[in-house]
Amino acid sequence: MKTTFNYDGRNLFTPTVFLDDFNKFAPISATQAWSLFFTASREDTALGTNPEAGKFWSYTLIASAVTGILATLIFHPIY
Repeated sequence: MKTTFNYDGRNLFTPTVFLDDFNKFAPISATQAWSLFFTASREDTALGTNPEAGKFWSYTLIASAVTGILATLIFHPIY
């Protein structure tokens, strides 16, 4: 098993997005974005590297928003 935990003392509690080797304006995948969101920017590989995980969370968020809007439009009484 290979671990990527090799932070020195000054980077131990620094969020991943502020580390020198991560923040080079490179594009990140949706899976990395959701991993950073769920771990409060501590780990970008918490959900793995499968792109389907990122798509799942993105589509879940979109579906929740659409459901909330439709429920408001349908069940909100109009006076």
